[in-house]
Amino acid sequence: MNNENMIIQLKNINKMYQMGELIVCALKDINLNIRKGEFIAILGPSGSGKSTLMNMLGCLDTPTSGDYYLNGNAVSYLSRNEKAEVRNHSIGFIFQSFNLLEYGTALDNVTLPLVFRGMPQAKRQRLAIEVLEKVGLKERMHHHPNELSGGQRQRVAIARALVTDPDIILADEPTGNLDSRSGQSIITMFEGLVAQGKTVIIVTHDAQLAERANRIIRIRDGEIISDDRLF
Repeated sequence: MNNENMIIQLKNINKMYQMGELIVCALKDINLNIRKGEFIAILGPSGSGKSTLMNMLGCLDTPTSGDYYLNGNAVSYLSRNEKAEVRNHSIGFIFQSFNLLEYGTALDNVTLPLVFRGMPQAKRQRLAIEVLEKVGLKERMHHHPNELSGGQRQRVAIARALVTDPDIILADEPTGNLDSRSGQSIITMFEGLVAQGKTVIIVTHDAQLAERANRIIRIRDGEIISDDRLF
């Protein structure tokens, strides 16, 4: 496999948590290589470790042991501020519960990551409007989340993840709160992002949804039990 095309490498990643006197092993000796432009579904039941793995991939958590390389750079043990910098420039997050600011408009929500970059207001608004147009919500940009449908709110969340032009999109149960029609629309959008060269990784317990990806990684009890390329 061409290392130049590798965007993520996990090497012998372990994650332990202490709960009282009990030590819980959430991830056990995870080895994983992900290439640029892959559409990956991480599939597993509740408590399998898939959300911990997602947090690890998103630089939201630190391994107990092992190494994480992102674009060839070691990121496992960066400081909190350094990880925040990596996330802001390389990773876009999409959450099941949308995590939108209720008091802000769609435009406000999408510009937020650019505020953290210190970008001038005029430029961040221009970029946010462009990406809202791409997800079909330009006409709704001045609406608040409570004025939008579930599918529209998820599109706002996707626009917010895309506005920084990240290499990687991480989506945690992205269709879990949506009806089937809205869910299919969101997955079609992900497929379009992959076609543009983005790396899309979704965490789900829905096997039918996972089959839309081109690679399915199954995790159970903190271990990868299968890794299948579909096409």
